[in-house]
Amino acid sequence: MTSTLLLMFFLGIGASFLGTLAGGGGLITLPVMLFLGIPIQTGIATNKFASGLGSFSSVLYTLRRKKASNQFYLFLIGLSLVGGAIGALVTSMLPEKLMNIVALILLVFALGLTLKKKKWANEQQQSQSMRIKGWKRFLPLGIGIYDGGFGPGSSTFAIIYFLEQGQNYIESVQLARVLNFGSCLSAFIIFYITGHFKWEVALTMAAASIIGNQVGLRVAKFISIKLARTILLSVSCLLILQIVVNMI
Repeated sequence: MTSTLLLMFFLGIGASFLGTLAGGGGLITLPVMLFLGIPIQTGIATNKFASGLGSFSSVLYTLRRKKASNQFYLFLIGLSLVGGAIGALVTSMLPEKLMNIVALILLVFALGLTLKKKKWANEQQQSQSMRIKGWKRFLPLGIGIYDGGFGPGSSTFAIIYFLEQGQNYIESVQLARVLNFGSCLSAFIIFYITGHFKWEVALTMAAASIIGNQVGLRVAKFISIKLARTILLSVSCLLILQIVVNMI
């Protein structure tokens, strides 16, 4: 058991690092847990617990360097909390095949947005106001629902969403972690109530997630816009491929 936890710890750091920069960390952690014989419900609950704690450490990092009001961050967390709970409840009632179809459609859409957006704001450029107006300000609710109920690619959606709202890549990565924290927290509570949880696995992955998140946030500012776009495109394609394979 010790060697299994050690393997999960190091893989968890790598997955969380990748997930912070572009999303898709679940591509690594969930399949590994399933391969090691951990039930899928326990694997999902563990991912939510670990990712939530890792994102919380990222939120603290972001708040110390905040460029928006506390009300804006609370609004995002509130939307994702509600979305995560809805997603977890809905997932318990939907067949896996239908969830795969929904995920595939959303990921293809996200890939299209990434390809369409030829130019991103870089760290030196001034971002637009974070006071997003109109119906688009509620889109994070949908991201939270998806993250709470399924997961892989949710951070990718969030990063692309904030890029589309005029934020630069660094700020988009940071805000994506804020959303991820809320949805993972509420989803974890729902999954925990169902009884699918193992503390030794969850705490191991949580420690790995915190380390991976913190390293990812600090490395993000050194990544060129071209490389960041390449990472997002690559992760989106891998997520789509994984879902297609699961559906065959």
